[in-house]
Amino acid sequence: MPGSRPAGTIAPPATDRCRASIRWPTDPREARALQEALRGRVIREDRSGEPRQVAGIDLAYTRHRDLTWAAVARLSLPGLELEESVLAALPTRFPYVPGLLSFRETPAVLEALPLLARAPDLLMVDGHGYAHPRRFGIACHIGVLTGLPTVGVAKSRLVGRHGEPGPERGDRVPLLDGGEVIGMVLRTRRGVKPVYVSVGHLVSLERAVDLVLACGRGFRLPEPTRIADRLSRAHGG
Repeated sequence: MPGSRPAGTIAPPATDRCRASIRWPTDPREARALQEALRGRVIREDRSGEPRQVAGIDLAYTRHRDLTWAAVARLSLPGLELEESVLAALPTRFPYVPGLLSFRETPAVLEALPLLARAPDLLMVDGHGYAHPRRFGIACHIGVLTGLPTVGVAKSRLVGRHGEPGPERGDRVPLLDGGEVIGMVLRTRRGVKPVYVSVGHLVSLERAVDLVLACGRGFRLPEPTRIADRLSRAHGG
């Protein structure tokens, strides 16, 4: 049940074109091959200025109706004031396969983003980006398809190993896989579990960590994804 974009709104770059042209894989082998093909497009460098608008993205499932709900919450920076939020839902067409979450969820995200009245400067996704077995998690997928700077912030580890970060807010340790730094394990609040920050697209890892900390309001999750999480959970389940 995707919504139509209201007249006069602004779609993020390439989102409408992507929705119309993408053929989404239905087979896990085909999906893995597509990840391998697209990961070379991920840019892990800062290619944009200081963001003034950040959109948090989270998803939930309505099991009895087999729907995937995408919630997007757009906030101002640095004030972190909620300026608008949107929802879109699509039938869940891809099976649950570890490492292939983006093929279940990205189609709904691409339906939701054009509903925003104003395109954000930055996307913050509840999920992994480069910290992925094939270095192409959902944050990378969304970033490459939209052309927007994107950061992944996950609540649990998918791949790699790490030590324990210090107890204070801002303490961090690298997430390593095969000797490569694929993300950062970041303490966002004293006394809570760390989060896993990784590059999505057009952002360096150092900058991604700084942005996550800048979006904190005393909770474990950064404010954009925390609000999106609450919004998506109100419709999923």
